[in-house]
Amino acid sequence: MRGRAARAENGGVEYQELVDEVCALLGTPVTLEGRDFRLIAFGAHDSDDDRVMDPVRTRTILRRRSAPAVREWFESFGIATARRPVRIPPEPAAGVLTGRVCLPVRHGAVVYGYVWLLDDGAVPPGDPRLDDAMAVAGRIGALLAEEARAGARLGESLRAVLTAAAPDAARELTAALGAAAEGPLTVVAVAPWDPAADVPAPPPGALAVCAPPHALAALTRPAAARAVAGRLRGRRAAGIGAARRGPEALPGAWREALAAARAAGAEERFGGVAQWPDLGPYRLLTALPAAGPDPAVRPLLRPEHRELARTAETFLDEAGQAARTAAALGIHRQTLYYRLSRIERLTGLDLGSGGDRLLLHMALKAARLR
Repeated sequence: MRGRAARAENGGVEYQELVDEVCALLGTPVTLEGRDFRLIAFGAHDSDDDRVMDPVRTRTILRRRSAPAVREWFESFGIATARRPVRIPPEPAAGVLTGRVCLPVRHGAVVYGYVWLLDDGAVPPGDPRLDDAMAVAGRIGALLAEEARAGARLGESLRAVLTAAAPDAARELTAALGAAAEGPLTVVAVAPWDPAADVPAPPPGALAVCAPPHALAALTRPAAARAVAGRLRGRRAAGIGAARRGPEALPGAWREALAAARAAGAEERFGGVAQWPDLGPYRLLTALPAAGPDPAVRPLLRPEHRELARTAETFLDEAGQAARTAAALGIHRQTLYYRLSRIERLTGLDLGSGGDRLLLHMALKAARLR
């Protein structure tokens, strides 16, 4: 079986050739996007007219995806169910300075993407060239449909590996990946994930995507993992496992990615995406069974003591250095000492004791994970 990486590479060439064919047919700038509005290919167009590179087209090319507001504007014209070209008027407030003609890219009953033409008046309604362009869009749809089927099969194999659903799953995934299975691989986890939500198509850099229980998983090369996480996570947290050799080692990377996603959701310093090697104490804390807060620390976690809990965590993060803690919190050192004494009275712990400090620090970090 040919690897999906090879299929995608060759498919990219075919998409570009087909987009160039539409450009030549119509003599107008063209872009091709998937049904998730991810940019697949665009045709070069030499023009001195600034409207050719209006803000929406520029952002789509630079960011490889249309903005959500632009997507909603275009979808409001029924492009997701259309079978013929759809004309969309300009909307300067959304950055659409020039109208568009949308050619739905279909295969059978399914829309797999959209070919976009700038509606500069060069292609009037009923122009027979639009029929020729729709025929090209149909060929693009067949390619996207095959890629979607291949991606779904690969996603099913990945899910079987990560959930240990079949004894030969790793061997099947290796065969499906082809040469891509030989290099280092890792897994990205996005959590939480609604099991009723559609599984997105693999973004650039991802070899496969699937949805094991309560999370989204993407198989990728380590060098592309952060970019893949950024494209998939939306407002959720994402984690990246350590690199592995061979699909049979991916369950370990998946467990690490899930732990890293939990840590990313708990700590702002990770910026929403955490990598397993960077987790520090969370590598241990995420491996512990879920439990309620320690009885000694429970009073400190009540909402009315939020500032005291923050003070305690910062003090411990700064290795008990009063000057550094006061600077980090923006308070006077005497205020810090007063707060620390209140923390000791509230918890019954001695902040001069290494054991008590360890207990308090672990309990505060574990509370973040909950």
